[in-house]
Amino acid sequence: MFDRIVLASNNAGKLKEFSALFAPLGITVIPQGELGVPECPEPHHTFLENALEKARHASRVTGLPALADDSGICVDALGGAPGVYSARFAGEPKSDARNNALLVEKLQGEANRRAWYTCVLVLVRHPDDPHPIVADGVWVGQVQDTPAGEGGFGYDPYFFLPEHGRTAAELDPAEKNRISHRGQALAALIARLKALA
Repeated sequence: MFDRIVLASNNAGKLKEFSALFAPLGITVIPQGELGVPECPEPHHTFLENALEKARHASRVTGLPALADDSGICVDALGGAPGVYSARFAGEPKSDARNNALLVEKLQGEANRRAWYTCVLVLVRHPDDPHPIVADGVWVGQVQDTPAGEGGFGYDPYFFLPEHGRTAAELDPAEKNRISHRGQALAALIARLKALA
């Protein structure tokens, strides 16, 4: 099918994760920065539309198949917010600390703490691919008021998983990668790629 794809991200953690999963398929993952791809605007209100926009953009600039993800946290009591605005919830410049503080503040006095991380992955074989490969994952938990754990990033220290009795930031990285929204989406994407090979 193809042996190289461009990752529509410059995130080193994502590159490492994606590279490890695509290696057994004989596919090399190259970060967009190495190929001179500028950041793509994310003007849409859904994870799917933003991921598709980023994938098509990276493919258009490089001429290679491209993979993009868009992910964030959705909070039930906030009508799904911050959603696609998760990274910039408290405004610019991006700050995990300010985002988490704002989230906890908005949930003061709220009994419903249900939240879920969402990840949507989109792979396009070329910029105008009429049938992109799409996979997603959802990881359900609760927002707690105080942080716990040193691992992860973003909202992980506040994202409590009742079935594990820990926050996402307290999980072993390998376990987190296996059960997280991104881990679920990647497993589904790899399965679809194998089915098409």
